[in-house]
Amino acid sequence: MRGKTAEDQRLLELLDPVAEAAGYELVRLRLMGGSERRRLQIMAERPDGEMVIEDCAKLSRALSEVLDAADPVSGEYVLEVSSPGVDRPLTRKKDFEAYEGFEAKLELDRLAEGRKRFRGVLAGVDGDNIALDLEGEAETTLVPLAWIVEAKLVLTDELMKRGAQSRAARLQHQDTPE
Repeated sequence: MRGKTAEDQRLLELLDPVAEAAGYELVRLRLMGGSERRRLQIMAERPDGEMVIEDCAKLSRALSEVLDAADPVSGEYVLEVSSPGVDRPLTRKKDFEAYEGFEAKLELDRLAEGRKRFRGVLAGVDGDNIALDLEGEAETTLVPLAWIVEAKLVLTDELMKRGAQSRAARLQHQDTPE
């Protein structure tokens, strides 16, 4: 889920150690576009889940050094480093755990219960399965993490409130003298 194509996966293998050494975790990587100018989009965050503009710039510099030296992408491309945002993609087991209680959309690589797309409230993780409470269903649905090709939080008032609280806490911490 962190990368869609084989090329994405190779780039993740190259860049994951660089990001970790710089103090970040790669959430998602996508190399988009055709043979013309391509775009290498990287979403990352610190282990505490935060990612501010200064972090994006620092990580971009670290990744650029390795990308320039290894030259793993053929042709021209633009590197974009960003935070995952409030309505972030969910790509790792820990993402599903961290956002338990919030609404999410999941897309699977196969049919399950006659469909590939699900929308519901994240109800935790059970082994290698993601638990999802679907509207109108009495039972919690378990979806194997390996079947999920894309997952994203749904922008709701509750999610916006959590994002605002996180920003307020970060700003308060920045304003507090050490």
